[in-house]
Amino acid sequence: MRSALRRALDGVHWYLRELTDESAYDRYVAHLRKDHRDAEVPSRRDFERMRTDRQETDPRQGFRCC
Repeated sequence: MRSALRRALDGVHWYLRELTDESAYDRYVAHLRKDHRDAEVPSRRDFERMRTDRQETDPRQGFRCC
C-alpha cells in the first residue's frame, strides 16, 4: 500500500513539474553534459534569464500580455 501511494505521489510530482516546465533546466543541463561536454553549465537563474529573453524576442516562443 505504501509503495503504491509513493508511486502515485511521485507521478503527481513529475506531472506538475512537466506541466509548469520546471524540469526544463534539468533537461537543459542533461543535454549540455551529454552533447556539449566542454560547455559551461549556467546557473538556474542564468538559464531562466536566457529563456525569458529568448521568449520575449521571438513571438513563436510564446507571448506576454503585460
